[in-house]
Amino acid sequence: MSAQTPSDQAVGRHGERTAARHGWLQAVVAVLAGLIAMGVVAALGLWAAGAADLPDNAFPRVVAATVVTAVGGTVELAGDAGAIAGTKAGLTVIPLSVTLTGVLVLAAGFLRPLRHRAVAGAPELAGWAARMAVLWVLGLVGLALLARQNFTVDLGNGTIGDIGNLFGATPKVGFKTDVARTLGFGVLWLAGVFVVALLVSRRAPLPARLVRFQESVRPAAYAMVVLLLVYVALGVVVALVAAATRGHVPATFAVILLGLPNVAWLTLTIGLGATWNGRVGGPFGLPMPHVLDEVLRTRDVSALNLRSLADHDGRWWWLVVVDAVLLLAVAFVMAARSPARMRAWQHAVHMAVALALTVLMICLLGRISAHYGLSILGIGDLGGGLKGELFLKPEVWTALGLAVLWGLVTGFLGSLLAKGVHRRGEVGDSPDRHGATSD
Repeated sequence: MSAQTPSDQAVGRHGERTAARHGWLQAVVAVLAGLIAMGVVAALGLWAAGAADLPDNAFPRVVAATVVTAVGGTVELAGDAGAIAGTKAGLTVIPLSVTLTGVLVLAAGFLRPLRHRAVAGAPELAGWAARMAVLWVLGLVGLALLARQNFTVDLGNGTIGDIGNLFGATPKVGFKTDVARTLGFGVLWLAGVFVVALLVSRRAPLPARLVRFQESVRPAAYAMVVLLLVYVALGVVVALVAAATRGHVPATFAVILLGLPNVAWLTLTIGLGATWNGRVGGPFGLPMPHVLDEVLRTRDVSALNLRSLADHDGRWWWLVVVDAVLLLAVAFVMAARSPARMRAWQHAVHMAVALALTVLMICLLGRISAHYGLSILGIGDLGGGLKGELFLKPEVWTALGLAVLWGLVTGFLGSLLAKGVHRRGEVGDSPDRHGATSD
């Protein structure tokens, strides 16, 4: 082998610098596209919800706060009502429509430069991810600094309003971002996006040491992503039909653009038999379907499950059928994308583990908690609408047990249905043997 000349080495170094600059440009495009897409979806959803009329030009700041919460960031609520009054408020909810938009756009941007590669080294993947992470952190810092605002609370014309006017109380509520926690959770969220993208995409390269794991992981991960996206698509159809037949078009589009996955994935777990406990009080409410609000608007904590929903409308039992059909379909897809040598019990185990992890993710992301209260001289809620509470949380272990059971059954049956399907080749086969495969 001949030694490289100094000119060859200079050309090589120049090529590396060019590739690095090109990588940074692609990272900038990917991150900007993700942030812009999330911002547009959040802005349209908030506009449909009426947030464009907020005072003091607060709309852009509320949009920024929505994007921050969509990536796991923390927005703190605070109140200041003077010496004679007290306020308290809290909000924990993730606008999963905005989250899903960011996941899809950023995952596509992360995978695009890698799509023609069979294997990639860990340093290369880490370097590409690090470029995007640096730019992502800068974007989050900008959003976190923008997402802060204070509002004056109107006490109304009732007794509490008269007391407030007498003592000159001008209650204010506002929000601001916890920058440190936002950056921490935002980076973890981005890392999760990268991991999911590598797990789901059939053509994404992996380090050589991890290639042997893709036969069992990638088909199951792909099946779960298909399941979640199909449920969202069904939710969009149901919402549009409801808007066309029952009205409330702006409110419906606000739900679609801000929190449709929150509702759609909640119904997925309920169809499996899971139970969510919660309560709705005051002006708060769950957006759609309206029966969710009816079940939870009680004095005590209520159970939200198939039984309680069916007591209001027997058609909710059809959720079991919908879940069964969709789970069997994605189990078939998983088996069809897996190596032909894999046995039925292995498909069942893979489906059970994947579904349990998916349900755990829904349980963690789908929790809702919101409350606020205002009192003057110890008197609260005299003016009406000055106090409210909403919370919804799952019975996690029951949901996970049901997910494992459903996964074992549908994974086994899906494997049997896929036995006669022609396999295009085992996952991980090189293009030289079977040709390139597509997602």
